[in-house]
Amino acid sequence: MLVEVTRLRQRLHVTGVVQGVGFRPFVYGLAQAHGLAGFVGNNSAGVFIEVEGPESALSAFQSDLIRRKPPLAHIEAIAVEELAPLGESDFRIVESEAQPAANTLISPDICLCADCRRELFDPNDRRYRYPFINCTNCGPRFTIIKDIPYDRSLTTMADFEMCPACLAEYHDPLDRRFHAQPNACPECGPQVWLEFGERRPEIAAAISNLQSPIAESPSPIEQARHLLSLGYIVAVKGIGGFHLACNAASDAALQTLRNRKGRVDKPFAIMVADLEAARALAEVSDAEAALLTSRERPIVLLRRRPGADVSALVAPGNPYLGVMLPYTPLHELLLEGRGPLVMTSANYSDEPIVKDNDEARERLAELADAFLMHNRDIHVHCDDSVMRVFNLQSSNPQSPVSNHLKTEIGDYLPLRRSRGYAPFPVKLPFSVRPTLAVGGELKATFCLARDDYAFMSQHIGDMENLETLQAFERAVEHFQAIFRCTPEIIVSDLHPRYLSARWAHEHAANRQHIRVQHHHAHIAAVMAENSYTGGRVIGFSFDGTGYGTDGAIWGGEVLLADYASFDRALHLAYVPLPGGDAAVKRPYRAALAHLHAAGVAWDDDLPPVATCPPAERSVLAHQIRTGLNAVPTSSLGRLFDAVAALCGIRQTVTYEAQAAIEMEALAADNLADVTDGAYPFEVRETVFDAAPVIRAIVADLRWGVSTPVIAAKFHRSVAELILTLSRRLRAEHGLNTVALSGGVFQNVTLLAHTLRYLRAAGFDVLTHRLVPPNDGGLALGQAVIGAKRILDW
Repeated sequence: MLVEVTRLRQRLHVTGVVQGVGFRPFVYGLAQAHGLAGFVGNNSAGVFIEVEGPESALSAFQSDLIRRKPPLAHIEAIAVEELAPLGESDFRIVESEAQPAANTLISPDICLCADCRRELFDPNDRRYRYPFINCTNCGPRFTIIKDIPYDRSLTTMADFEMCPACLAEYHDPLDRRFHAQPNACPECGPQVWLEFGERRPEIAAAISNLQSPIAESPSPIEQARHLLSLGYIVAVKGIGGFHLACNAASDAALQTLRNRKGRVDKPFAIMVADLEAARALAEVSDAEAALLTSRERPIVLLRRRPGADVSALVAPGNPYLGVMLPYTPLHELLLEGRGPLVMTSANYSDEPIVKDNDEARERLAELADAFLMHNRDIHVHCDDSVMRVFNLQSSNPQSPVSNHLKTEIGDYLPLRRSRGYAPFPVKLPFSVRPTLAVGGELKATFCLARDDYAFMSQHIGDMENLETLQAFERAVEHFQAIFRCTPEIIVSDLHPRYLSARWAHEHAANRQHIRVQHHHAHIAAVMAENSYTGGRVIGFSFDGTGYGTDGAIWGGEVLLADYASFDRALHLAYVPLPGGDAAVKRPYRAALAHLHAAGVAWDDDLPPVATCPPAERSVLAHQIRTGLNAVPTSSLGRLFDAVAALCGIRQTVTYEAQAAIEMEALAADNLADVTDGAYPFEVRETVFDAAPVIRAIVADLRWGVSTPVIAAKFHRSVAELILTLSRRLRAEHGLNTVALSGGVFQNVTLLAHTLRYLRAAGFDVLTHRLVPPNDGGLALGQAVIGAKRILDW
């Protein structure tokens, strides 16, 4: 006797990162495997599916939808609606549906997958050595998308009509390139070519006799490789903009690049062919190896090996190298079988990365000798991300606390969140109205938030010039389009002269404009990325500069904070900073100010005093006494500068935090040997004073204590200070959660020891893992503060 099986029909709506990641072909294959009828398609809010079949098959389909999802997919939610069966017998992919008010999550750009890399180097494959090979599991996404839904017609691939072979792959549900929107081949896709700069005759002569080992004539990439080997600088168009590339082992090439770019000491990133090449240059832990080879492929800071075959001019005075692996097929071909290349953002210092061909010809003419161009347009620029492995075990291998922390809090600390990560959102702990937070001034990003998502932008640059402002405006427009979000609230920093704050004021129109204190935003950012909902925290917001509510420059702040408000519980005692921004570039000025505040005479045996010319000393003394052009500051970042100058590490800097970075490198190698003798801060009711620290350091200098030991003792002193203040505030207010944010906590030596002390004392600690602790994460905090204030009104 035959038993009739009851057929059901369901409509599923899947939200998350489900477009541009092979989700529709995955659903098609899954439906076929379970014998289901219906269809799947994209709309502006995600993926819609209708499936019809036996109840058991529908249940198994839903389970596999989550369990076996494509590697790049991220499912946030699945909504299910019961429908009447239609009696269909087949399953198909249908046309996309645009919805004006809906939005979906957008995939970041993802590195070349293993399957495509294998085809790239297979002489029998039709895409052999094709620099734009991709599939549903890899390639450009965010930087080519103009609008949603994610279809080829709404990307910069729209002008490239697929050839019959590519079209067949695109329509074959069993093919890896089924509905891969950037799909292309040498017959129908983007092409690469080499252009010469102002030194055209010389460069043409350099490649005139070049022979190709694999073709009748050398390809543009082979020509570029040859020029790089000769010491020339080549502008290379990538996935999110141009890089300036040169031979990382050549002092002459590096010096030329630094001279042209106006970049005196700031480290350059390098790209190496593979993990083995990275290990030849730097120490690579398992965690660092996993990050280097991850699909995001960020720049990872690695400790340089002694004698590494890379020029000292890559990172002068810095024991770390910023290393990344190739993440596009073009990069794979450029690095094949060769040594490391410098790959630094193609721009002048502090300007946005160049992304367009004509723009490159104009703005990079004096920087590059040649241009490796292609004709796949980049819709939005996107710089490389920078990460640091937070390996707590390395700070004290014998400590059980360190081992516990390593597994509990994770290993990675973002320093710049951009390519590979943006625009993937941060899930918020509460729902918000459409909000645009415009960030700060340095390391600018913005945040577009709605409902329970905060969409952090890619790295924009320093908001100090027109070019960066224009890039910021274009990026804001793009986010508003692809996420279907028109802000009702605009949030900015309190600082009256920040370009971002002025822009917010001018564009507020009929929207609510909320100004947020800088250090409160830092603490709110680390709370939000940890989905914290436990009320007030003890927040340590330590950085270089932030505008305070009293008009002073803050930066050593201990706040009792929640999302809506804060109380300033304690702060570093104010010290006058003579010359303001000039003191930032000349740490010896910060040192002289702290010496004066500590009552220590400016004797010539102290390095910052010896550095400062007598005439300038006289002017600085007058400024400090009278307060003339000497703004009071509580900045812990400037205290780090002052100590670095006192120790003779660095008297002037050419990039942000240079003195502190070099001091951390000295401290990291010696902190385990410094078991006692930390320098004491004086803690009063609402102030902690560094004057005793300064006096003790001067005494150690005069006793002949080594600079690395002094640096290590100072780092220990700050970590112990945080523990002391946390214990006091826990006793006074009953709070047990500590939040650490601000640029000072990019210093993983300080961060590791601070966490070790706090955890051992029973505190719950919030640290950054998703957005940077520096001003690159500021907009997230601004967004949640602004939205929360509106909710509470």
